[in-house]
Amino acid sequence: MKKSKFSAVLTGVLLALPFGADAAYPAYPTYQANMANGGNMYLPSANSRVVSTGAYNNIGYNSYGARGAAQPTRVTGALPRVGSTQTNAGRQYYQPQDYDRLADSGLYVGLSVAYNASLSGGMNADYTGEEDAYTVPGAFAEAAFDSDSIIPLQLSVGAAINNDIRVDFSYSRYSGISYPKTVQTSDGAGLIEAQVDGGAVTANTTMLNVYYNIDSFTGYLAGGSLRPYVGAGVGISLNTIADYAVYDNTFYSILEPAYAGAGQLTGISDIVAYHNGGTTEEFAFMLEGGVTTEMQGGIKLDFFVRYANLGQVKTSGSIVLSQVEWLGDGAGGEYEAPYDSVFHYTNWYESGRLGLVDVGIRLRLQF
Repeated sequence: MKKSKFSAVLTGVLLALPFGADAAYPAYPTYQANMANGGNMYLPSANSRVVSTGAYNNIGYNSYGARGAAQPTRVTGALPRVGSTQTNAGRQYYQPQDYDRLADSGLYVGLSVAYNASLSGGMNADYTGEEDAYTVPGAFAEAAFDSDSIIPLQLSVGAAINNDIRVDFSYSRYSGISYPKTVQTSDGAGLIEAQVDGGAVTANTTMLNVYYNIDSFTGYLAGGSLRPYVGAGVGISLNTIADYAVYDNTFYSILEPAYAGAGQLTGISDIVAYHNGGTTEEFAFMLEGGVTTEMQGGIKLDFFVRYANLGQVKTSGSIVLSQVEWLGDGAGGEYEAPYDSVFHYTNWYESGRLGLVDVGIRLRLQF
């Protein structure tokens, strides 16, 4: 008998639990009502997120069941791409795996190789106005630099300041540039052509560079796989020109042989001017534009077009001149002297500015 009473009491308690559960939440009278009418259900794990379970009405309820503001506007569709001009808000809500794909972060080292698309500048003789300067062959008219497949190489070390700006130090080497094979030199009355041998030009340049990603204005390119950027740099360039010789085979008449005495100078010919090269330290700058893409393992590729102004190339100002002299024989004729005359000129410089436009690719490894 006692067992039957205990079982009856236990059964009653179990049957009353569902009804007691509702009664245990008197602060949520609208919760069940809203659910019954297809209203809004508030997820306990994210109070700010609303999941619509039906078309009830526009009245929203806060987490305590009281009437509150209208539910937030639901955003549908794809958010703008990073850098889109549609809205700036798209940048901070963009999917991380896509947003970070081309982002610059941390330290990096870079190695670039380029091909020279345009070479500008050339050499001029700074001693054009000197007395008897025409007897020293050189570039009295500008002699454009010659190019032998210039392949600029660059090594850089830098870091990203933020997602839009990165800074690096770079070392670049330019070779394959040379003095022109022929120059226009003066004969005292006009310009004549002279032959050149030697005069290789090299430039070793160190710069501080700043790059800025401009996708905020342009958006990503090629379906989001290319990120455009611009850059600028300033630094020092050590420009070196090797020794070279200018050969002028013109015959210069000094005195008519008929009026010359025996052994008197009547003319000179076969002039060879040995120009000593030199190294100058010049201010240099560069401007660059390009696009960035990525590879696996944190490696990025920059495809760029770069203009570099490397300052002046200048000789040491020392010229050694060798010439053949002709002498009168005293009988109205002349003959070649059995010796060559040699002269040494100082502070007679030749110089010219050097500018290049390069097209290349840079590999950057990020850490």
